[in-house]
Parts: sequence; structure tokens; C-alpha cells
Amino acid sequence: MFKTYSGKTIEVFSTDAEGRNVLADGLWKAGELDPEYIVDLATLTGAIVVALGNQITGMWANDDDIGRRLKKAANRSGESVWRMPLNAQFRKYMTDSAFADIRNGSIGGRAGSSNTAASFLEFFVPHRGYDEEADKIPWVHLDIAGTAWGPGSKARSEGVNPLFQFGVSGVHVRTLHRLITEG
Repeated sequence: MFKTYSGKTIEVFSTDAEGRNVLADGLWKAGELDPEYIVDLATLTGAIVVALGNQITGMWANDDDIGRRLKKAANRSGESVWRMPLNAQFRKYMTDSAFADIRNGSIGGRAGSSNTAASFLEFFVPHRGYDEEADKIPWVHLDIAGTAWGPGSKARSEGVNPLFQFGVSGVHVRTLHRLITEG
């Protein structure tokens, strides 16, 4: 168990979930800067690769408007995202720890594990006031585990987006540029 930058505590339930522990502090710090919105990208879970493959990025949003705006920016950029659910049940599997505010893994096992990881991150997106719903900072998480790396040279013959052909794809750099510059 350890204390995060936010003061919240995490029970280390999964030693393989270290990336989300680091993101927790980054999200809290970003919230202190009073942003219009927060977008994080991470190669967070293998489960998203199983769910969506190597061509579509999983997207979670705590706010419908920023979710729509990011999806529109992705579409205009030729990059694919699919909105995944943020559900209270996923968080419940982590917040009933006897030792900490939250676990970094789910007692629910592997089922829905990319959703659980996103719900964990949402726990660390700060609010601007006392009303959790009304004062939330709009936030989007993109799990790029499946789309961060290109599938190799055979992609050319399969009609794959040329950005994904070789090595690191740079996925969603264009999306973020459009989101920031065009809204």
C-alpha cells in the first residue's frame, strides 16, 4: 500500500499494474492546473487488444461532450476510437479494500479488465468543487496498447492505415492536434 500525490491510498493488488499507479499521480497533478479537459494515452492493458484488435483504440470518457469531440477529431484524422463503458461496478471491485482507498486491480478477475483499469484512473481525476458530477473535470483515457505499434510490412497488402505499417505508430498525435486546434 502507498499514498499517492492526491493523498489517496492504493493497495497494490497487481504488481503488473504499475503504469496506472503512475498515471494516478499525473492525472491529479494535471487537474491542479485547472484544465479545460484532460486526455491521457497509455499502453495500459492487453485486454483492449483482445477486445478491439490493433486498428481501434479503446476510449473512456467521464463527459459525453469531450468524448464526442475526441471521437470527431479522431475520425477527421483517420484514426479509430471506440467508446468503452465506465461503470460503477468496475470501480466497486477496487474500492472495497480493507487497507486503502482503492486497489490497483480487480477482485473480479480478468473480465472487463480494460474497463476496470479506466475506472481506476477515473478515481484520480479531481473535481473543481464539492459536487462530484457537476464539478468534474472532463477527462478521456485512450488505451493505445493495440494501436501503438504497427503490424509490420504485411499491413500494406491488407489495406491497413499507413500510419500503422512499421514500428511505433504515433497513434492519436493527429487526433490530439485536431482536438486542441479545431475543438
